[in-house]
Amino acid sequence: MDTLMYSLIIPVYKNQESINDLISTVDSMNKELNGQLEVVFVVDGSPDASAQMLQARLPKESFRSRLILLSRNFGSFSAIRVGLQNASGQYFAVMAADLQEPPELVLSFFRILEANEFDVVVGSREGRADPFYSRISSGIFWTVYRKFIVQEMPEGGVDVFGCNEAFRNCLLSCEEANTSLIAMIFWLGFRRKQVSYDRRERTHGVSAWTFRKKINYLMDSVFAFTDLPIKFLLGLGVVGVAVSVFFGLLVLFARLSGLLTLPGYAATMLMVLFFGGINTFGLGLVGSYAWRGYENTKHRPLAIILREFKFPDQQKQMEQRES
Repeated sequence: MDTLMYSLIIPVYKNQESINDLISTVDSMNKELNGQLEVVFVVDGSPDASAQMLQARLPKESFRSRLILLSRNFGSFSAIRVGLQNASGQYFAVMAADLQEPPELVLSFFRILEANEFDVVVGSREGRADPFYSRISSGIFWTVYRKFIVQEMPEGGVDVFGCNEAFRNCLLSCEEANTSLIAMIFWLGFRRKQVSYDRRERTHGVSAWTFRKKINYLMDSVFAFTDLPIKFLLGLGVVGVAVSVFFGLLVLFARLSGLLTLPGYAATMLMVLFFGGINTFGLGLVGSYAWRGYENTKHRPLAIILREFKFPDQQKQMEQRES
């Protein structure tokens, strides 16, 4: 069997409508790469028929592939990690199953990596054919992300990337729960190149990247890669103490000078509520860090493989050759 050079990881979740076009696209990419492509499909607990469709189609295809079914939905980043762990090529790339990223982008990743001038390549969106609301919310999300978390993040964010074996091994050695794979790519460093592209319009299904998932992703990125909330809380506490001292001296002066004759019920309640809110907010922030630290002490697997298939069956091929 020829040595595999390229591994493509595709996480799959609610993508049954795009499976047929996805397989056709992957087959064309395999031909462009002279049959040296391996495709690792990771079905992330998808509730639709994506797994059944892939299991039926893949044995008939000419490109080599693996189909991995996770026991439940662990999230796209965990699915990508599983795909990277089970890929056997020299160069690796990630592509979305909804085909909104052009396949030419992945091919350019492989060519750049093969030149051995860069260890990791990230795709940066210059344009996107998404609905207006999606573009606005995404713009706000990535602006906040770049401002407070990863300053090197491209303006349009990153959804796909490619890397060599050295970077893949280093990335997989970071076994953190509730983290951001994209932020980890920038945190690791290495020789990195950015490739711009225009995101295609979605033609199949609806996006599973909901507003709730975006918020969870932002929180994971914040608490895993920056202590900015703690610094903000500390600064707020310093300001609160200063304000308290100022008003305390003011009240003491008014009391001693006889200017204060009525009890300040309203002012007292406002101060109690204000600092009580700060305390609650602070406990929430500290609790978020503590919970994430506790999760990592459990050393649970980041994803669990339910079943795995290889196409074509390598063992049968070897038996046929020997006979």
